[in-house]
Amino acid sequence: MPPIRILHFADLHIGMERYGRVDPATGLNNRVMDFLRRLSDLADYAIDRRVDMVIFAGDAYKNRDPNSTYRREFSWRIKHIADNGIPVVMVPGNHDLPAVSARASSIEIFDTLGVPNVHVLDFGQLTILKTRSGQDIQIAAAPYPSLSDLVHKDEHRSASLEALDQLITEKMTEVIRALADQARQRPHLPTVLVGHFSVTNASLGSERSVMVGRDVVAPLTVLTDPVWDYVALGHIHKHQDLNPGAHPPVVYSGSVERIDFGEEREAKGWVMVEVSKGQTEFQFMPGYQRQARRFVTIDCDCRKAEDPTQAVLQAIARRDISDTVVRVRLQLRQDQDALLHERDIRHALEPAFYQAGIQKDFDFSTRSRLGLDNVESMTPLQLLERYFEVTGVPEEERQQLLRDASEIVQATDA
Repeated sequence: MPPIRILHFADLHIGMERYGRVDPATGLNNRVMDFLRRLSDLADYAIDRRVDMVIFAGDAYKNRDPNSTYRREFSWRIKHIADNGIPVVMVPGNHDLPAVSARASSIEIFDTLGVPNVHVLDFGQLTILKTRSGQDIQIAAAPYPSLSDLVHKDEHRSASLEALDQLITEKMTEVIRALADQARQRPHLPTVLVGHFSVTNASLGSERSVMVGRDVVAPLTVLTDPVWDYVALGHIHKHQDLNPGAHPPVVYSGSVERIDFGEEREAKGWVMVEVSKGQTEFQFMPGYQRQARRFVTIDCDCRKAEDPTQAVLQAIARRDISDTVVRVRLQLRQDQDALLHERDIRHALEPAFYQAGIQKDFDFSTRSRLGLDNVESMTPLQLLERYFEVTGVPEEERQQLLRDASEIVQATDA
């Protein structure tokens, strides 16, 4: 049998509006459109390359209660994949789950409406599905669990946060091991575990800044069981294989689009997987016809520059900022602030998609003109006297100026 070709992605987070503005053509924030265009690109790739299955490992939206427009935009792109004969398997992430377990998740509507070729799997569910090419595959689901029922049981009401975290880890481990035992009953079928949680040893990133609810952590050892042929994970935004060079691959696809500057240097995209029983190969795909929006930080140490504005403009000219989200971080002496022309800097940044700001970090310890380290403790007259010394004002003139300055200070104090 040929390998089963699976497209694995996660952490779409539709609704991220930071670093964007409303697009008059669509009425949507243009950063939201970035995320939707990336999903469209992924859908085109899946259809054009005739993949056998698409797996979405959770977090469709930024918020637990996305508005109707965001639901519509996500749903028609998923349905477009399914309408082309490609099964789509989805599990909810922590951003998809309601605060109260009795309410529906934000992606449950596909099951409610019985959308053909779209399968939303529940926590602890193991199912056999047919791929586009007609091959059978086992899919085990370990999405982000609903924690409210667990933590509100009477015996856990007084438990510490550390005890609850340990309890959640034990529960997740127990469920994954039970799924593995079920999967072993059909040893001839390729088997994929789909999950949305953190894993010990994983490299964390900006997902912490948008976390909804408590984190859930599973030990890596429970995921490296050879019963799994591939472990498709969501939740952590950085693409990584936690079991490199070994079977099974334990892979975070990473998010498809950057959410902030913490992900500036991270590759964004999805994973193409070829799964066979006992053997799996995968490749990270940064995009098809589109790439993730670039984020660029321009750092400039201006402390030794005579003209700080010119130094910043030269630093900007050395970087390609077209269509990026850009920020400028400056190191300045305190006396340079008045010499910095922000209007000129912002004009130079106009090729960017969005200007995220100009951050100034003043070096208050540098006193190059006066040669002093204790300026804050000196009186205005003492500072003026030191200035006259450094600038070489003749002694007689200096004393006269100091007397005049003293009279002005006394008159002001009176």
